[in-house]
Amino acid sequence: MEDEDRLRQAGLRVTAARLAIMQTVREGDHLDVDAVHRGVRERVGHVSLQAVYDSLHALHREGLLRRIEPAGSPARYETRVGDNHHHLVCRQCGRVTDVDCAVGHAPCLDPASDAGYQVDEADVIYWGVCPECRSEDAR
Repeated sequence: MEDEDRLRQAGLRVTAARLAIMQTVREGDHLDVDAVHRGVRERVGHVSLQAVYDSLHALHREGLLRRIEPAGSPARYETRVGDNHHHLVCRQCGRVTDVDCAVGHAPCLDPASDAGYQVDEADVIYWGVCPECRSEDAR
């Protein structure tokens, strides 16, 4: 499905900035707001940082983008939504890598106690050191 159709189905106006955000995030790798802003400006010219923030919020709210917030890192965005995948984060360089579901069906992990909640999603972040940083450390 095209981005224009996704925006319309979500009840959002189709704008050049929103289309550029979707394309930038899709082609990026768990981009933060500043990286999205740079990518959008390269595609459509001047767009304010506030407009990018507002659009990212709307796209996330409508389920078109996923927002992840690793501790100590700015929020990151991706277009892979609805599959309850998880992430690996490098403690040294901050690189984020997708990890498919840990075990079983969504929500992938069952809590020891659900405290009466009806659980429908798990958000797991694995922390470690990526292969590139490990190879640099070995030098």
